[in-house]
Amino acid sequence: MKYFQEAKAHFVASHQHPINQFLHHLTNIVAIAAVVFLFYDWRLTIVCLVLTQVFALSGHAFFEKNEPAFVKYPGIAILASMQWSFENWFGVRQILQHFQQKALSD
Repeated sequence: MKYFQEAKAHFVASHQHPINQFLHHLTNIVAIAAVVFLFYDWRLTIVCLVLTQVFALSGHAFFEKNEPAFVKYPGIAILASMQWSFENWFGVRQILQHFQQKALSD
């Protein structure tokens, strides 16, 4: 469990830019769709898996400018990413907090 907590902390630290966070939430939604598409058409699953990599890697290359968390924590970073997205309701919670903070500061 300690290894997972370390991986998750590294994952969160590697994903600070808001656009990169959005792309990773989108990646996790597409990854879930890929699993669903396994039961319908395997080609859609392949397309979804390619899209997950395009979204995630472009977020790191263009916005975060760091290496993906799976380089240091292969495999388990995927679970950390999913848990992070579920904890943040796939980005909705972060957006609500942003607007609440903005309203309080106005």
